[in-house]
Amino acid sequence: MKDKRQAAVGFIFITLIIDVMGWGLIIPVMPRLIAELKGIAINEASSYGAWLISAYAITQFLFAPFIGNLSDRYGRRPVLLASLLGFGLDYIILALAPSYGWLFAGRIIAGFTGASFTTAAAYIADISTAETRAKNFGLIGAAFGLGFVIGPALGGLLAGWGIRAPFYAAAALCLLNALYGFFVLPESLRIENRRPFEWKKANPLGALRLLKKYPGIDGLALCFFLIYLAAQAVQGNWNFFTIYRFHWSESTVGLSLAVVGLLVGIVQAGLTRVVNPLFGNEKSVYTGLLLYTLGLVLFAFATAGWMMFLFLVPYCLGGIAGPALQSILAGHVPSNEQGALQGTLTSLMSLTTIVGPLVMNNLFRYFTSPGAPVYFPGIPFLLAAVFMLCSAFIAWSVLSREKNRVAGHPA
Repeated sequence: MKDKRQAAVGFIFITLIIDVMGWGLIIPVMPRLIAELKGIAINEASSYGAWLISAYAITQFLFAPFIGNLSDRYGRRPVLLASLLGFGLDYIILALAPSYGWLFAGRIIAGFTGASFTTAAAYIADISTAETRAKNFGLIGAAFGLGFVIGPALGGLLAGWGIRAPFYAAAALCLLNALYGFFVLPESLRIENRRPFEWKKANPLGALRLLKKYPGIDGLALCFFLIYLAAQAVQGNWNFFTIYRFHWSESTVGLSLAVVGLLVGIVQAGLTRVVNPLFGNEKSVYTGLLLYTLGLVLFAFATAGWMMFLFLVPYCLGGIAGPALQSILAGHVPSNEQGALQGTLTSLMSLTTIVGPLVMNNLFRYFTSPGAPVYFPGIPFLLAAVFMLCSAFIAWSVLSREKNRVAGHPA
């Protein structure tokens, strides 16, 4: 059984690496593509980029709980493969897009089928024990990191062949990923652990009601929400910010994201396995959130491009918080509702991706415009640092109350 579990983790790990590579390929070229299609400057294009991200996120928010509940009913494998095919179609549409509106169409298709990480997280929960859950969730982050080592760097290089070339490459990777999964990915959810499909849990509001079902879940989910909201300062605006502020080329953007991927891979696959058993989940959450905060403040006040590379170190070290928090959350929910939980968490992530880029990118655009009261391109990072500190405080409050209840003391 142990060998089968390890093999299954390997399958999902490789699948996610290829999936993330497809996403990472297109990030370096998106600012210039939007700027060319709209005929505007890069800092103005950041607002349009935010709307594309939000269009994807709105669709995913509406459908992720539906997909998560489908996986609880019919298994993880068919849902994961369908998601990968949807991403492949999205990248083909983006590659051929003659106008900005076509980019919207592709993002909506991707949002509908974009449950690969949701289903992968449920897959990991299926095959993990209480002792291995945190390190196995860390492998999801490691796959994200390694995919980002290769994807953005390759995307920056492919941009030399034309601004559309990375989109074709991303489509090919996703379709090959689906083919790979069809032949080698086993089902993880046993028949006896499946449950009937429930519409109540398959809509976004019904999925969020799961947060009220188990004690402590709502507060911890708010921490999760704030972490991902803060992360939008980096995820939604890094390419626009660095091209505008430091005049980076697509290849430099790709290189910087490859460094992010390398650091994330080291943290999630290596450091998490050492720090989590040593610190425990709770201390890992607090330490990671403080490191995130430090990195974001440093980004906000960076005055040269090389500083951004240096300040990635504390920011990426903050990644020890995510697997620990996700492990705590998963430990509050029984095995037959892990898919529903992961669908709910993906819905929360989608909410942050709906709101976050619109806030962060428009702040960036406003504070780089002639009408701004002060010129401050780094203000999104500063706001994100505040969100991280709030998350740390809420986590401490929730977990302290839980420990007091267990000890028999008043909350």
